[in-house]
Amino acid sequence: MFVLKSGVSPNSKRSCSPRPNISSRAVVYAYRGQPKKRSQCRPCVKDTNTPGDVLHSIPSLLVVSKVPAASRFDLNLWKQMNGLPTQNFGGEGVPHYATTPTMRYRLMNCVRRLLCRKNCILLLSAVAILSYFGLIPKSVPGLIIGRLLPTPQTLEGASRVLANAVKKSKTIKRYDGGGLKFGKSIPRKKEWDVCIVGAGLSGSVIAERYASVLDKTSLVMESRTHIGGNCYDFVEPKSGILMNLYGAHLFHTGLERVYKYITKWQDKAPWKRYDHEVVGWLDGKLLPIPVNINTVNGLLEESITTPEEMDQWLKNVQVPCKKKDKCANAEEMAKSRVGKDLFEKVFATYTKKQWDKEPKELDALLTARIPVRNNFDPRYFSDKYQVLPSKGYTKWFAEVLNHKNIDVVLGVDYFKVRKSLEGRCGKTIFTGPIDRYFQDSKLGKLEYRSINFEAELLKNSGYYQTHSVVNYPGPEVDFTRIVEYKHYFHQKSDYTITVKEYSTDKGDPYYPVPNPKNHELYKKYQELAEKEEKEKNVYFVGRLASYKYFNMDAAIDNALDMFNSIEGSPAQPDIDDEVAGAGKKKTSSAGEKPTAAVKKKGEASTVSDSIN
Repeated sequence: MFVLKSGVSPNSKRSCSPRPNISSRAVVYAYRGQPKKRSQCRPCVKDTNTPGDVLHSIPSLLVVSKVPAASRFDLNLWKQMNGLPTQNFGGEGVPHYATTPTMRYRLMNCVRRLLCRKNCILLLSAVAILSYFGLIPKSVPGLIIGRLLPTPQTLEGASRVLANAVKKSKTIKRYDGGGLKFGKSIPRKKEWDVCIVGAGLSGSVIAERYASVLDKTSLVMESRTHIGGNCYDFVEPKSGILMNLYGAHLFHTGLERVYKYITKWQDKAPWKRYDHEVVGWLDGKLLPIPVNINTVNGLLEESITTPEEMDQWLKNVQVPCKKKDKCANAEEMAKSRVGKDLFEKVFATYTKKQWDKEPKELDALLTARIPVRNNFDPRYFSDKYQVLPSKGYTKWFAEVLNHKNIDVVLGVDYFKVRKSLEGRCGKTIFTGPIDRYFQDSKLGKLEYRSINFEAELLKNSGYYQTHSVVNYPGPEVDFTRIVEYKHYFHQKSDYTITVKEYSTDKGDPYYPVPNPKNHELYKKYQELAEKEEKEKNVYFVGRLASYKYFNMDAAIDNALDMFNSIEGSPAQPDIDDEVAGAGKKKTSSAGEKPTAAVKKKGEASTVSDSIN
């Protein structure tokens, strides 16, 4: 990169002299604000008779000419041109070379002197060659400055970086494997027993089972630059707060084998009990959600005190569906469970904001499992096991995938490398959107809902709100909830982070939209999936491939069932809990959850763990 004095033609002839003529062209070194003659370095000088025109071919050496300040090399400008953070050490508008240097600045000077005493042309040539072949970063000077002169980030700057990362669903780090060794491209001339598309729950669990149970090799490909799928979390650098990138995820289950599975790595990635509570802003009050006795009393001015009174109240307000044994839509189902008043105050507007559809346009199944408590229990879930990974989900995923038989590559689009993998994968497990896999069929896109996240980093040693999650069911705001991650495990920090969530139909696919049109379209994709399974050994698993919302425990259970279905239920003493005398799993059609011939201990949760 060259920095020219304003007005100098870039086409001027340039040459490099072994040593500048000090008498005719003084080259000075900026140090403590005082120019100091120095001729050891060999800057490239523009071959011109115009005094003071100097061309800097090595701007990181900060060799400046004895010319007006406006034409001197500006470190901040150079940083901006190279995409590096800038800083004025002496305050606004003060050149960096007009102030007393820090110790690190002096250390950088020593490094420069050592470099300058060698042959600069040889050094530049070596750097250029190594950079060309990708052996070192292209901007080595920028790397040196960034290491020796780290720029302290302001609260506003850190908040801007976080907001941008969350809004674009991009990691703050360029890649994040949670400490796991990973690649950025598919290894050449290597074959695997199983190739898995997606490093989320479904893909990671199946890869681990093949590696640990059957000693088979797997390639796990992820188009994002991190592992963990939508469960991915990270520590925000400024505050030190552990948070999710794709919205809060709270793990809960009643399934024994799922709990056994997640705690297999308890020594390295421990899970700890966490009982989640949610409140909603309803008619100017913060009231418990799901609905319990306190919610009804506070919202509808009732005076219920016992479970029996709550049961009787619900029985009095419930509105039967028009058809005796079947509710036609989500609105009818909700009113049949909580009555007209609670439906309108708690569920009607929230459903519209969440799905951008009126409740009567959605399947009855959506509100069939609305949790309603007949007691004072404020917890959002009632499952036996309610836990969070104390070191974060990303660390847990890193342990799951940490096996000699598993190769992980990040930032790789499967559809761009699919041809190169032909004949190299024994089986393929696809966990992405099923309509994306079969997009050449021209059947059309399945409908999903997504979320826009709006994050803010605040100076606050306490809390921004009373609970980790506050829902906003009403029409007074357009976001659905605010999450404050500091509440989880009561993290200590002088800052706090809040994230507002807005439901949208654009962005990453999160939630399948349950209506008849989408169900019919999915059936057509399911037929293609069954054919692909028989002909090409491609299996479809997970919520996107199955076009069905799974809680985290159900996603793990679904992946374990699929593994058993494909491989004939091999012995798995580390997690097996099934009833004695049971047979093997029944193989199901592609795209569906495999059906088991046996009963499992416990039940999967029916309350959403990521939308509260």
